[in-house]
Amino acid sequence: MDFNKEVFKEKFKNRLDEKYALDVKDATPQELYLTLSSIVRSSYSRYWRKTWKKYMEDGKKQIYYFSIEFLPGRLLMSNLLNMGWLETVRDALKDLDIDLDEIAEVEKDMALGNGGLGRLASAFMDSLASDGLPGNGNGIRYRYGLFKQKFIDGYQIELPNEWLDSGNPWEIRRESKSVTVRLGGKVYLVDRGNYLEPVYEDAQLIKAVPYDTAIVGYKNGTVNTMRLWDAEIPSSEEAKYRTIEQRREVEDLVSVLYPDDSKESGRILRLKQEYFFVSAGIQSIVRHFKKYNKSMSKIGEYIGIHINDTHPAMSVAELMRILVDEEHMSWDGAWKQTVAVMSYTNHTIMAEALEKWPVHIMQQVQPRILQIIQEIDRRFVEEKQGQYARDMIERTRIIKDNQVRMANLSIIGSHSTNGVAKLHTELLKDDVLRDFYVMYPERFNNKTNGITDRRWLQIANPELSKVLDKAIGTEWRQDPTKLQKLLKHQNDNKVLNQIANAKLKNKERLAKFIEKETGIKVSTDAIFDVQIKRLHAYKRQLLKLMHIVKLYLDIKQGKVASDFQPRVFIFGAKAAPSYYYAKAIIKCINEVANMVNNDPEIGDKLKVVFLEDYRVSLAEKIIPAANISEQISLASKEASGTSNMKLMLNGALTVATLDGANIEIKDYVGEDNIFIFGLTKDEVYDYYNNGNYHSYDYYNSHEEIRRVLNAFVDGTIPNCQAEGQEIFDSLTKYNDEYFVLRDFESYVNIQEMVDRTYGNKRHWNQMSLVNIAYGGMFSSDDTIKRYAEDIWNISPLKDEKHGTYSL
Repeated sequence: MDFNKEVFKEKFKNRLDEKYALDVKDATPQELYLTLSSIVRSSYSRYWRKTWKKYMEDGKKQIYYFSIEFLPGRLLMSNLLNMGWLETVRDALKDLDIDLDEIAEVEKDMALGNGGLGRLASAFMDSLASDGLPGNGNGIRYRYGLFKQKFIDGYQIELPNEWLDSGNPWEIRRESKSVTVRLGGKVYLVDRGNYLEPVYEDAQLIKAVPYDTAIVGYKNGTVNTMRLWDAEIPSSEEAKYRTIEQRREVEDLVSVLYPDDSKESGRILRLKQEYFFVSAGIQSIVRHFKKYNKSMSKIGEYIGIHINDTHPAMSVAELMRILVDEEHMSWDGAWKQTVAVMSYTNHTIMAEALEKWPVHIMQQVQPRILQIIQEIDRRFVEEKQGQYARDMIERTRIIKDNQVRMANLSIIGSHSTNGVAKLHTELLKDDVLRDFYVMYPERFNNKTNGITDRRWLQIANPELSKVLDKAIGTEWRQDPTKLQKLLKHQNDNKVLNQIANAKLKNKERLAKFIEKETGIKVSTDAIFDVQIKRLHAYKRQLLKLMHIVKLYLDIKQGKVASDFQPRVFIFGAKAAPSYYYAKAIIKCINEVANMVNNDPEIGDKLKVVFLEDYRVSLAEKIIPAANISEQISLASKEASGTSNMKLMLNGALTVATLDGANIEIKDYVGEDNIFIFGLTKDEVYDYYNNGNYHSYDYYNSHEEIRRVLNAFVDGTIPNCQAEGQEIFDSLTKYNDEYFVLRDFESYVNIQEMVDRTYGNKRHWNQMSLVNIAYGGMFSSDDTIKRYAEDIWNISPLKDEKHGTYSL
């Protein structure tokens, strides 16, 4: 059936009547949302089925992206856009006196991720489909996911995120595709002549049930799958679960993302989660591969599994288990195929994120997997003896000091290891993974992260999108690199003013939201200064907070310049429940906000807003309104960053250290269109190598620093004495791990330059234009094409260019 406004309105009214026996005027927003989502899903289903069938018929190699996090955000608007329906549906609903944006607000964010890692995974899912590439996601269907954040008396409180309470209209439960995952117990091997058979005793059997969500490609008819696993009790095991507590143990396996790992019980649960989704996914993949009627010795030609950070690292051992134990392949044959199948992205140089698991915990969670890892480790050591020095072998082996090192397993067991920005990859090669780079130089490569411009510009910022359409045409919607056409309008006052007006409308929208959510009234004439990312010491929200305190004290003491530009500081961040230092910073930010926002002497000169429960849908409100993008991590600590890309695409100017992808942003926009400050990577490493950083000297010798830090402990900032003391001690007594005091003066100076630049509105708008123009260079579509060509060796289906999906 052809898709047009009149046909859709009739379909919508009929579907609403079928589902709820209601007229449009009598339906609630929830009923309207579910009606619309059901029409969307039924319309893309035929393309979903056709895509899978074509992959099978063409014998396409498929990639499976394994990630413990996915953060897709709301799917309604994304699906409407990618199907080519968005504007037609908006107009049709308007004819029925329905606001599409109000309906979209009904949808809850899928609580499947925390931050950049999960958002990147979801961006890659979108891009795989939009590039027409055969790619699938594999993860966990968390019932609560990451916690819902609330502030009570300035403290972060974690509440259950009940995102599934009203159901999820986008998922399909596929009972017939269930598999059994084995946890715990004991295992021993029996010699069967041609192979060793593992015999399990007292293992816990878990039924893994897949829930599939369609990932709709952008106007190309490709619909891929994100498969998320739920845990249930197998019917054969019901008798073993006689109490609610016993049954809850199974439910807990998929209840929350990142269980509290401050206790061993939490660490055990987290490792169980990692094995659960890895085993379920690989079992499902192997079962699917058998439909090709190909030998297991060719699985690497048809299947690729991507290990997104170290959480899915047991994929290496699990595939070996299936090939050796169940398919009875030789060890060498199985290993050859495993290395061919696996590829790995490293997302951090932070030691805490390079997972290490005590051998006794691995033994408790999955003893057979531990046996296989031990054998991989033994053979690795044996192979490298005589080729490399003993100490290098010891540094790179998988098991050392009774710990299983998951990054080492991922690198040794895969054919590719990539970093996610040029600097990050250089650090991996030169420092963090240097020994592995010496051993396997051909395996290392860089793939700088990207973002889905469709969500972050077309959906999140329709005001700016309309300006771009008029200025440079609509070609950029298909190919975001075409945004560079905007550069010819750098001196076009009409276009510059239109960009500024679009920003103002977005600021007005956010200001209304802030007042509704917090009661704080903010001026849209002020600079909207935004820092939105996970709360971690290395990301240095504390540096931003110190700057706010400095400005507050300056205003109170009459020290601000006459051309001082009012600011609204906007934070969005969650701290891990057991990360108490990060939670102390949140408390201090909130108390500074209370102090600043309620001081009549300050008025509209400064406002501080910390929005609760940072998530994708909240980011879609903040990012289009931002004037300043704070990317102020200590150089060498942020692997890439993606909020930096989203914010520049929406015309925010970046205040940045030379860290992660900030360097590549600077290379594109030029030094005149970004605000760079702080230590470089080499300067940071010089401090490390020489051990000559003494933060207390900065406190003693720098009056400004002393004045700001004293405010945390002398009662100037109320209601955070303990937290203020903890921050004070971390920066003075414990030598300021992330060089906040060392970079403070440089940061203050660059912020003064921001003030002066914002005072020249035309120049500011020109800089904003340049950032928008180069924002398209960080498209995840292009990033995925490089993964496909350089790592995965997959190719797209013939692009059928469907344009608008039929109804």
